[in-house]
Amino acid sequence: MWTKHHKKRKLGRFVMPLVTVAFLSYFGYHSVHGDFGLRATEVFDKQRVDREARLKTLTEKRMILEKEVALLSDGSLERDMLDEKARLSLNMSRADEVVIFH
Repeated sequence: MWTKHHKKRKLGRFVMPLVTVAFLSYFGYHSVHGDFGLRATEVFDKQRVDREARLKTLTEKRMILEKEVALLSDGSLERDMLDEKARLSLNMSRADEVVIFH
């Protein structure tokens, strides 16, 4: 005849709660401090705002350059624009002229 006499251990009662606490602690820590945690999200948001501002300035600069290229294209060659670009690239002007670059 088999009998089951087990001595109840106090340590056995704490195994599952300790595993649960360790599990929750590990994932809780990494949800705040990890690569994709709450602190990293704040850094990503700051980078996004900075990059959107940079994109806006670059887009405006590109539009200005596209307008200048359109003025220098074959169909609508502006003599003033051509003269300005030539003087700017050659760094030359006449003696009686005042040149203001902006």
